[in-house]
Amino acid sequence: MNSRPTKQQERPHGGANRDMPPELGPDSVGIFEGRTFMLSNSVGDVPADSIAGLVHDDTRYLSRWEMTLDGHAPLVLSAGTVDAYSAAFFLANPELPNLRANGIGLRRERFVGDGMYERIELQYFGVEPVSVRLRLDVGVDFADLFEIKRAGRSRLADIRRDHRRDGSALLFSYRNSRWSAGTTVEAAPPADRVEGDSLAWDVRLERGDTWGCEVRVLLNCQGIDFQPTSRVFGEAHTADADDAATQWTANKPDLSAESELLRNVYHKSAVDLVSMRIVKEINGQQVVLLAAGMPWFLTVFGRDTLITAYQSITCGPDVARGALVTLAAHQGTVVDDFSDQDPGKILHEFRSGELTQLGIEPYGPCFGAADTTQLWLILLSEYWRWTGDDALVRQLRPNVDAALRWIDEFGDRDGDGYVEYGTRSPNGMRNQCWRDSPDGVQFADSRLPDLPVATCEIQGYTYDAKVRVAELADGPWADAPLARRLRTEATDLRERFNRDYWLPQRGGYYAIGLDAEKRPIDSMTSNMGHLLWSGIVPSERAAVVARHLMSDEMFSGWGVRTLSTADVGFNPIGYHLGTVWPHDNSIIAAGLARYGHRDEANRIAMAMLEAAAHFDYRLPEAFSGYDRSLGRRPVPYPTACNPQAWASGAPLLFLRTMLGLDVSDGVLATDPHIPETLGGIRLTGVNVHGAKRTVDASGSRLRSPA
Repeated sequence: MNSRPTKQQERPHGGANRDMPPELGPDSVGIFEGRTFMLSNSVGDVPADSIAGLVHDDTRYLSRWEMTLDGHAPLVLSAGTVDAYSAAFFLANPELPNLRANGIGLRRERFVGDGMYERIELQYFGVEPVSVRLRLDVGVDFADLFEIKRAGRSRLADIRRDHRRDGSALLFSYRNSRWSAGTTVEAAPPADRVEGDSLAWDVRLERGDTWGCEVRVLLNCQGIDFQPTSRVFGEAHTADADDAATQWTANKPDLSAESELLRNVYHKSAVDLVSMRIVKEINGQQVVLLAAGMPWFLTVFGRDTLITAYQSITCGPDVARGALVTLAAHQGTVVDDFSDQDPGKILHEFRSGELTQLGIEPYGPCFGAADTTQLWLILLSEYWRWTGDDALVRQLRPNVDAALRWIDEFGDRDGDGYVEYGTRSPNGMRNQCWRDSPDGVQFADSRLPDLPVATCEIQGYTYDAKVRVAELADGPWADAPLARRLRTEATDLRERFNRDYWLPQRGGYYAIGLDAEKRPIDSMTSNMGHLLWSGIVPSERAAVVARHLMSDEMFSGWGVRTLSTADVGFNPIGYHLGTVWPHDNSIIAAGLARYGHRDEANRIAMAMLEAAAHFDYRLPEAFSGYDRSLGRRPVPYPTACNPQAWASGAPLLFLRTMLGLDVSDGVLATDPHIPETLGGIRLTGVNVHGAKRTVDASGSRLRSPA
């Protein structure tokens, strides 16, 4: 009997609980850089008791940030981001007892990165002199990221305040056992008075006068100080030329395209990916990798980080190398039920906040994913194909051996040859595949399966991983017996999989998974496209899968839905139940192209590029699965991360798919099939085995050799 999950199993984690607060409204403004983000309403304020605020490294350093004029909130004229790390708010005064509305223009310029820097400017347009009080109410709660979106304990009684009497700074600090944090708010000019946790300036203005102040928010995280610098719009955070993120930016290929749409989307993706960079030091070496997304996922996620690195491999190998090295350094070594850790397993999520550091939450790291280990192996193979870096592949051989053992001994829980998942942690997630919401995997009639579950795409990843590692065994390791064993295991998996997961109903398709009783979970999902990407689908079935993916039930006109409209659980705004995910579609398009369905792949790519134009050329995490015929623009998914790394990486994989780029034995192969509407494409500086290559193509022909 299939049963609903228990309350414990339904417990959302950071990856599934993404509700936005109603008090912020649909025009909320979020900016970020690295591990820091600031989320506010359209006035630029952070209301008390909301989920907005300034967050760095999984801790909230500002929980209230509200500006008033004579006790009233300003009116919004215009607000929005300027760069990923900056925002501008154009405001005006409301009707006041001594001042008509719109007599004072207010402008807030905000920047994040190692804290926050904000400029506030008032300009007076009235005739008679006027006096107003500008007040900035500040609140600090040092909440852990996991507490921001759900009730957590109050730290207010434990927060120390040391405000300077001259009005130049508010100081907040907190300590709990070995955990500590601090926030300092510095003002120039100093406030005329400090009222509790508020700064107040008495401002007198005559016609044409302009008054301004600068506010800096300095952070202390576990004894390490972070101090923002004064910045202007368009000025990126200063970094050394040797900085890993700077090098990745400088080395990415230049795109020259006849299509303005393609140029804009490519540029936006590159800018967003750089903004989501995380620079770490592993064994004395600086590496760069990508966080998962804004606002709640500016941290290392196994699945998201690995797929984004794969998507962006044509932009250079540094991000892939950083992901491989970082995740290998944190590979599982013991059996730990609380974190779902096993020896050889690659992590799911790594957090740094108080609850994790003190062992209350299992995210230091959490291993609740059954696909990250295989994706790590796939990325290692792809990195090697593009770089020929035998040294790193040899260095990581022990990690590869441990990962292969995890697949066979821990991933395959019952010895049936398939990798299953079922959390052992009281704080674990029900679903540990990419569809990680509690109802993301269900039967066609919407029933939820009993755990453990073996989803189809995980078996595809396992097949691909073993085929690819066999190539490494033949190459850098010169281990022919291992290569033979892995190819034999992959062939056996392919045969069994196509027997057990293929359903003859509905014209024939792949079940999304097998439940605890090995019964096919018969919903029709986009995961079939991941099977094409992995190569586990026999050629005679690929056309059937392609037809399903491009059918009216699956393809919305903007992209492939996560779930067929014919299934009972379909919901166009259900997180994994009918929405359209750009990263999902980029993998599907690559899979279709692998089997020769280039026109279908292009149809998806073009739909995605056209959708991006309605989101300021930035593809969000997901958007709603309403049919394109119902409106002229895609309907946003209300709580989508934006930007999100693997959504920003999707256009890069679409571009690779259209150009038909692949590397074999150090040679860049090109097989272009570019939609006519895009015209010609020239990609200069593609890094292959340390050499720069140029690809210039139009339609299905190369205009110059690669």
